[in-house]
Amino acid sequence: MAKLCNQGCTLTWPMKYGQRFHAVPAAPVGPGPVSDRDFLTTMAKLPAEGTQARRFGKTRTEQSTALLEDYAELIADLLAGEGEARPTDIARRFGVSHATAIKTISRLKRAGLVAARPYRGVFLTANGQALADRVRVRHRLVVDVLRALGVPHEAAEADAEGIEHHVSETTLKAFAQFLKSRG
Repeated sequence: MAKLCNQGCTLTWPMKYGQRFHAVPAAPVGPGPVSDRDFLTTMAKLPAEGTQARRFGKTRTEQSTALLEDYAELIADLLAGEGEARPTDIARRFGVSHATAIKTISRLKRAGLVAARPYRGVFLTANGQALADRVRVRHRLVVDVLRALGVPHEAAEADAEGIEHHVSETTLKAFAQFLKSRG
C-alpha cells in the first residue's frame, strides 16, 4: 500500500520486520522534488525535551483517566435507561470479565465517583455524575464535529470514544466555534 506524504513522497506500506523506512519521491511538488534524506531530516526534528515530556505526560494522564470516564458515562447511561447499573451489565457492555469490571468499579469507589449497594448495583456520587456529564458533552461535541466533516455516524461514534479523552479544552472550544460558525 502506498500513501502520499505531506512532503510529496510516496510512503510504501506495510514494511516487513527489519526493513528500513523507504520514501519514494512522488511527482515534484512545490519548488522541486524532496529527497528521501530531506524528508527524513524533516521527520526527525524533535520538539524541545520539556515540550515533548509535557505532551507525553498529558497523554499518560489522560489514558489513566479514560477508563474511569468511560465507566462513569456507561453507569450514568445504565441508570438513566435501566434504573440500575449492575457489575454484570457493565462487564457485558464493555466486553470484559466480571472480575475486570469489579476491579474498575473499586477504582471508581476509591476515587469517590461511585457507591455500591449490596444487591442493588452501582450508583454515581455527585462527583461521578458531574464527570459523566462532562464526558457526555465532550463526546457529543467530538461526534458532531466528525459528522460535520462527513464522517459516517457509526464511525464518528466509534472514533469519538478515543478522541474524547485526549482533546484539550482549547480544541473543544475551537470545535464548538467551528460548529457554531456553520449555522
